[in-house]
Amino acid sequence: GTPPSVRWEFEGTCSYNSEVTGTGGRDEEGAGSSPFSIIMNTAVSRANSLFAFSLSVMAALTFGCFITTAFKERVVPVELHVSRVMLKNVEDFTGPRERSDLGFITFDIAADLQPIFDWNVKQLFLYLSAEYSTKSNTLNQVVLWDKIVLRGDHSKLILKDMKSKYFFFDDGNGLKGNQNITLTLSWNVVPNAGILPLITGSGHISVPFPESYETTKSY
Repeated sequence: GTPPSVRWEFEGTCSYNSEVTGTGGRDEEGAGSSPFSIIMNTAVSRANSLFAFSLSVMAALTFGCFITTAFKERVVPVELHVSRVMLKNVEDFTGPRERSDLGFITFDIAADLQPIFDWNVKQLFLYLSAEYSTKSNTLNQVVLWDKIVLRGDHSKLILKDMKSKYFFFDDGNGLKGNQNITLTLSWNVVPNAGILPLITGSGHISVPFPESYETTKSY
């Protein structure tokens, strides 16, 4: 038997030491984190959450902008008129020393492009192409003229006496006497978001080329 007084002091000492040890553990644990680091961690976490939410909203708006215009009809009537055609036979310096056909076309274009534009159309890239067949090639395509129409520009085209912007060369003599050279106006729709569709206007014109060459001097 231990006296009651000694047993009480022993139990009180153990209890006191355990409390002191627990308090010391809490002090050591809290010593590694300052109020500034806690604030910075909270700020970075909130900024990261805000950035991720902003990206999600922007992605949803971009998809909505695309899907609301994805199935819109973008074909409009086009009127083409050719007022003058001239054909020459010149030396082709890009290859062997042979002569090739070079055509010159003066044309008019009338088209109202306003129905194509909406909130998802940034600009239109127009180009006039000539398609024809020869003995050596079933299909020949040559771009003669192009133009960029921005949103906000005058979108109703009335162009008179336009010249070919690019040379109308044939690799050989396929233009002379060709009765079925077809001119077509097409355009690429450049959107803010989505695909880049290629549209062909609903109007075209077939032009017969002359049977003889114009008199030219040597280049």
